[in-house]
This record gives sequence, C-alpha cells and structure tokens, in this order.
Amino acid sequence: MTSAASENTGNRADSLPKSWNPSDVEARMYQGWVDAGYFTADVTSDKPTYSIVLPPPNVTGSLHMGHALNHTLMDALTRRKRMQGYEVLWQPGMDHAGIATQTVVEKQLAVDGKTKEDFGRELFIDKVWDWKRASGGTIQGQMRRIGDGVDWSRDRFTMDDGLSRAVQTIFKRLYDDGLIYRAERLVNWSPELRTAISDIEVKFEDVEGELVSLRYGSLNDDEPHVVVATTRVETMLGDTAVAVHPDDERYRAIIGTTLEHPITGRQIPIIADDYVDPEFGTGAVKITPAHDPNDFEMGVRHNLPMPNIMDERARIVGTGTEFDGMDRFEARVKVRERLAEEGRVVAEKRPYLHSVGHSERSGEAIEPRLSLQWWVKVETLAKSAGDAVRNGDTVIHPTSLEPRWFGWVDNMHDWCISRQLWWGHRIPIWYGPDGETVCVGPDETAPEGWTQDPDVLDTWFSSALWPFSTLGWPERTPQLEKFYPTSVLFTGYDIIFFWVARMMMFGLYVANDDAFGAKDVPNVPFKDVFLHGLIRDQFGKKMSKSRGNGIDPLDWVELYGADALRFTLARGAQPGSDLSIGESHAAASRNFVTKLFNAVKFALMNGAQPAQLPDRAELTDADRWILDRLDEVRAEVDTAFEAYEFGKACEALYHFAWDEVCDWYLELAKVQLTRPDEAHTRTVLGVVLDSLLRLLHPVIPFVTESLWKALTSGESVVISSWPEASGIETDVAAAQRIEDMQRLITEVRRFRSDQGLKDKQKVAARLVGIDAAALTAHEDAIAALARLTPPEDDFAVTASLEVRLSAATVTVELDTSGTVDLEAERRRLEKDLAAAEKELAGTAAKLSNDAFLAKAPDQVVDKIKARKVLAEEEVARIGARLADMGAK
Repeated sequence: MTSAASENTGNRADSLPKSWNPSDVEARMYQGWVDAGYFTADVTSDKPTYSIVLPPPNVTGSLHMGHALNHTLMDALTRRKRMQGYEVLWQPGMDHAGIATQTVVEKQLAVDGKTKEDFGRELFIDKVWDWKRASGGTIQGQMRRIGDGVDWSRDRFTMDDGLSRAVQTIFKRLYDDGLIYRAERLVNWSPELRTAISDIEVKFEDVEGELVSLRYGSLNDDEPHVVVATTRVETMLGDTAVAVHPDDERYRAIIGTTLEHPITGRQIPIIADDYVDPEFGTGAVKITPAHDPNDFEMGVRHNLPMPNIMDERARIVGTGTEFDGMDRFEARVKVRERLAEEGRVVAEKRPYLHSVGHSERSGEAIEPRLSLQWWVKVETLAKSAGDAVRNGDTVIHPTSLEPRWFGWVDNMHDWCISRQLWWGHRIPIWYGPDGETVCVGPDETAPEGWTQDPDVLDTWFSSALWPFSTLGWPERTPQLEKFYPTSVLFTGYDIIFFWVARMMMFGLYVANDDAFGAKDVPNVPFKDVFLHGLIRDQFGKKMSKSRGNGIDPLDWVELYGADALRFTLARGAQPGSDLSIGESHAAASRNFVTKLFNAVKFALMNGAQPAQLPDRAELTDADRWILDRLDEVRAEVDTAFEAYEFGKACEALYHFAWDEVCDWYLELAKVQLTRPDEAHTRTVLGVVLDSLLRLLHPVIPFVTESLWKALTSGESVVISSWPEASGIETDVAAAQRIEDMQRLITEVRRFRSDQGLKDKQKVAARLVGIDAAALTAHEDAIAALARLTPPEDDFAVTASLEVRLSAATVTVELDTSGTVDLEAERRRLEKDLAAAEKELAGTAAKLSNDAFLAKAPDQVVDKIKARKVLAEEEVARIGARLADMGAK
C-alpha cells in the first residue's frame, strides 16, 4: 500500500469510534435523518409510490414489544423501498383513544376530588386537549428511539379538524343511505366507565364463581315446576321466560304454560327453542333478554318483554323489590339468600370456574345490557370487504389466515358505534323540540334551539377512515391522488376483525368518490395486508403485565441498542406466526452488530474501499466466490422481503455476514493482502461490505449508516441505492475449490483440537495430494488458517489425517513432537474413552431390553439408537487416537 493510500485508509477508519456504543450516536443520527428530509414524501415526485399508514397508537400509550415489532417491520420495508427508488410515504399519527384518554383525565381530576360533571362538557374537553398537548404522544419519542422513518411533517391526529370533517362526512353519507340507525339492543356495558365498549375492549378471564340451581314454579314436586342453573342469580329479577328444547319429553306438557316468578310474582311463560341443549344440566334455562346475548336473541324470536333491571352503574333498579338500589354483586348474594330461605335453591357448586368478560380499561366485569345505541348496518359493507379478498384486490399474508377473515366478515353483526363519553367525535345527530331528527353534515348548521345527541363515536369509527382521511379526504388532494391506495397494511392478526375489516368496509364504501380521481387500480385501502404474530417470552408464554413477563423495548434499546432490538424482532418475524424472544436473543443480536462493526473497521484499516471491480480473470477463487455468494444472498433477501418473510431475510444476511464474510473471506483476505495483487482484494472487500451494509440497513439502520459512510464517504446509506444483481454467471469451479479448501481447513482444525493443540500454536505439516485436489494456489491460505508451517529438515510424521475432497483426497502429515504433552493428552483421551464406553454400554443395555422396547415410544427408542451410534463412533475415534500415540 502506498503512503497516500495508507493515510487515506487511516482517515476513514479513524472516523469510526474505537467501539460501537449505540447510546453515543443513535439519537443524534436519527435527528440528522429527519433534518435532512430523508423521510419526507414529495407529492410532486415522478417516482413510483410506496405508502404505508402507521396503525395509530393511542395518545395515552407507550411503546410495547408488539408496537416495536410492527414498527420495525414497517420501517424495514419503507427503507428498502426508498433505496429501490420509490417515493415513500410512511404516514404517522395518533388515535384520540376516547375511553383511555377520558379515563386518564378523569383520574387526574379525582386527585383533587373533582369529577367531569363539576366542569361541564366544554370545560372538561378543554382539559383533555390541555392534557394531550402536555403529556400525550409519549410514544412518538419512543418511535424516534427505535428509528422509525416516518414523515413527521404529515403527523395526524384523529381529532384534527381535517379528520373530524372526514368523520362527519362519512357518517352523514351512511345515515342518508340508511346504513346508520338507532336501536335498543344488547351491548357490552362497562359500569365503571358508564359506556358501551367494543368487543376488542373486552378480555375474558376465568373466575371462580358459584353455579346455583334454582327452582321455578311450585315447591310441590307433584305440581308444575322447573329447575334452572345460573352463575348470575341477580339477573333472575329480569327473567321473562324459561326455555326448554321443543323435543324434550320431560317438559312437553308445560310448554306454553306459565309459572309464577319466585320473587316478582309475574307469570312467565315456558317457551320451546332449538337453542336449548337438553343434555346440559336440567335441560331448562332462564331467559333474561336484557342482560344476556343469547337470551336477547331468544327474546327477539319469541317477542318477550325485555325489562332492564340495572342502571348505568350496574345497580338493581325498577324491579319493585327490596333489591332495588343494590350493586349487582351485593344483589347476587341477597337474592340467593332469599331464595334459599324459601327452599328454592336446589344445589350450589362452589367454586365454579367460568369465563367472564372484563373491561380492558377499567378491569371490572362487563355487563351485557340492553341499551339505546347507534349502529352501522354492515351486511353490504362486510360483503364488499370479503369480495375484495376473494377477487384478489387485497391479498392477506399469510393466506392461511384468509378463512378467519371470511369467517368474520361473512358473519358480522351490526356495529355499535356510539359511546357514552364526552371525549371523541360527537355524533352529528340533532333533535328538535317535537322529536324531529336531522343529521348535520360538515358544511351544515343545526336548526336553532335543537339539541345534539350527547354520545360520541366509537374510536374505531375514525380509525376506519385512517388510510384516506390522513391524505385529505373528503377533499381531492395531491397526496390522496399520489399515495392512495396504500401499498400494505401491517398489523397483528389479533385485530384483523376489528380494525382491518372496518377500514376495508369504509374504504370500499367511498371507493367511487370523486376525491380519489381516476385510478387504474382497485380503490381498496391497501393492496396487501401483512398479519404478524404475537410476541411471547422465551418460554412461549404470551407477554402480559399480570404474568410479569413483559419486556419494555426501550430497556433493550438502553442495554443493547436499537439495532439489536430491531434485528431480534425482525429475525423472528414470519407471516402469521408468534415469536418467542428473551434477553439472550437481544444479546446475540448485539454481538452480531459488534461483529459487523469490528469487521468493517478492520477492513478500513486494511484499505478496503468499493471501486470498479477488475476483470473476473484477475480475481482469486475467494474473490469470485464471495462476490457470487453476495449475488445469491441478495436474491434470497429480495425474495424474502417481497413475501414479507423477514425472518428468512435476516437469517440469510446473518449467516452470510458472520459465517462467510467474517469467518472466511476476511481471513482469506488477510492472506491475499500479502500478495502483489493486493489492490484487487481491497476492492472486492469494499464492494462486498458496501452491498452487505446496504442490504442490512433496513433492519439495522444505525450501525450500517455509521459504517457505510466511513466505507464509502457517501452522504447517507438511507438514500443510497438498493443492491442489484451483477449479471455475472456464477463461477461454479471457484466455489467448489473454496468449499474444498474450507473442508480441509475445518478438518485440520478439528484434528488439532482433538490433539489438544492450542488455537495459535503452529505445527509443521506436509499436504500430500494438494495438486490433485486443485488447491495449490490456496496452499498459503490453508497453512495460514490451519496454523501450519512448512516441514523442515528434521520433520517427522507423528500424526496424519485424510480428507476426502471433490477432486482428490488430501493427506495432512503433521509433526506434533514437542507441541503436545503426550502423557497429559493420553490421560485426557482415556477419560473421554471411559465416558464413551459407559454411554455405549448403557444404550446397548436398553436396546437389548425387550420390556423397555415394548413400552417406550418410537421417538424415545430412536433417540437411544442415535446415542448408541454416536457412542460407537466416539469409542472408535478415541481408540484410534490412543493407538496412534502408543497407548499403554
């Protein structure tokens, strides 16, 4: 190397720190990307477009491991597409999270002994906005920590004026089309929050209760009566029937008759319904239509009264009994006690484990409750969402989840969209003094003196508009024209029903809107839907606060760096599959990042720099092999990315970088750098590392940015081009010679280890047959990597091994005299031999035991057979070594 080249190399290597410390560079590097505008989408660009919307996190939220996975995968795709020459928009934003946000602010007021009613609706909403400005959006700072390349200039909030206009617009259209209506139906009711909540906000937990069997009708066995069982005794105050199966002979005589309610004295009918399972319990069930989903459906079928016996706080009301005013759980005990006193409790089973829905936000058991709510009629909307996937306009990845999609959209119930909250998009319905109703659009004004509906819309209603409302709909905007439909939606498979289906329904409902302009593609909201799995701990258990096994992704960023977090998540990600991770995985990813950093720094110190490659004929076998492998790995990575198989892409890059570039080519390059044509090696090493860093950048952006800029002196790897195929035919012969060389070196290393030689200890050796194996040109590399020296005049063969290669067998003759403590080695081998013989005897004994073989599963027997074979090989190998040493 010339002195000028040496000085240049030193400067480039010196631009890197001594070691990679993520906390020193990541925050500053990220802000530099943002300031440079790398993530800002240009609506005037003539590049092909690629757009993704960020599933809007709750304004109250913080980054959990599921977010980190989702964000990492989206960021990897958008970074790659940007490098491929696309105009990329990754649309960020936050959800106003009606229930969660209102709850946070109400809890703050409660500290001072205040409630929202003390302030009134307008002042309370002002306080929520104050909280949002001061404390909301913690997750945005965390997104920056992990490197999310979103277009912050387009950050949106579901309560922005533009998005609110979109909500009001689509509500009115749906209302005018008869697809939004008001009706009294059963909902999931939260007594704590005093609102209806969605199915996704209900979490089912097994709880210990009591199954109580109650006697209705006469206490005289000779007179009409039935026995029913329930875990919710208090709801019997709202019973309006007892149901049996129409073919149940036990009750045929009393079907159509009535029995006196044990407490209220009302006459309630005995009805027949196919829903009842005659084999379960007594074959008779109590019907409380206002407080049970199945009972409600039966009540509709049989036109039963539906008295609501609980108020919004789940207190008993309107029954005319002594239980009015009691909390539902207190009433459960008191009603059972009264019935027991009257001899109507036939049996009690305690404890009785059963599944009960609980509010995700407030934790209490939800109450199925008949309530007057606003609904979306989903039949036609859901059909269009199903047809879009059937027609291939939208593709679900993996396709194995398509049946779940169809199972949901083809059987969807009407959607309850009203919430009894103050924070959120208020329902644009106004009521006149004489009961008139009008839906007010965004450019309309309600009649003077009319009153607006007090409810707000379900948060999922505004979220369902996210792919197009964030781009300016209902106005016709340049960004809507350029970036819609979006390219792909990323989300967990657990919310495919709740959010994805709603976006599809609303997107297709407005698909022909003039705002979208003329499109030559289907106006679905996204072309692909990628569904990733859930994050589990290293033992395969779902992460949760209650289990205490949750991991804060920011803790891993602090300990190991953002790149290590991202690589861990992406390496485990496959479409639709859960992934189990633990701290050992993050540590391994950190080690990979460190390995890469050290490798590139070493290469820079030795003059590596990407440049025009010389003619292939001027390159060594190792050069051609590593360039060909780079081509193959690039193709693997491209295929994997296009199929959303992030784990496969990361595995290919990991093993190429560690096993082939670092463990082999760098070591071979050290030898080649001592040869006259050293410049070619520096160029090849530079070209390979340049491409490798670009291939790795989407997943580990920080370390690759630092290394790539040092290696190439380029502006930023973020805006560099994605590696393309070389177009050069693979040199199969060179690859075979490198494979043979690797096998030979590996066998010598294994032999040295068996001999007890230290790693750096050099041994005199002669390679017999190297010419026939076509490895003459690699003899210096073999010697260097296997720690061998040429034989001298006093060379004496004390050990040898034969290695069968593709073209010939090479015999390696070694002179280990003076390098091995023969007596110590003999003792070690004898100890190993004794252990192997013990294992052989034990496995042989089991396999000759007929009683054992008759009872043991096949897989157990197979494992023991495999252990026996391995033990036999070890006995033979160690015995041969001892024989070579002249064992006593």
